[in-house]
Amino acid sequence: MRGLKKKRRIQVIAVAVVALIGATAMIGYAMRDGINYFRAPAQVVSDPPREGEVFRLGGLVEEGSLVRGQGETVSFNVTDGGATVPVTYTGILPDLFGEGQGMVGTGEMQGGTFVAREILAKHDESYMPKEVIDALKEQGVYEDPSKPAS
Repeated sequence: MRGLKKKRRIQVIAVAVVALIGATAMIGYAMRDGINYFRAPAQVVSDPPREGEVFRLGGLVEEGSLVRGQGETVSFNVTDGGATVPVTYTGILPDLFGEGQGMVGTGEMQGGTFVAREILAKHDESYMPKEVIDALKEQGVYEDPSKPAS
């Protein structure tokens, strides 16, 4: 009787371990295309992404770099103060998108230019994505908008 309980307990533990491994594998498989890593322009320049890698690029839209092309195509540069990456995007830009403003784009590098599939801009005067703030602080160019300039 005692041996049967021990055998049953081992079976239950084995089934639980197999179920946990299966669930982890399914989650990993489902997320294989859904994870986009954030990179600042300085990271893109110092450690270029591999061909076809989809990632998020964030920083400030460089002053004087915004060029509107044919139709909905725009090009501009994104900087974090340490490096600048050229960006092209075809689509409708967010209302608050503009030069000197923070942005995050999702896309991939093609021939030295970041080709964005999606562009996000800050939603009010004081908000900036945490990743962009961290990248700007790393380069020493972040200025807190809530503090008056000295």
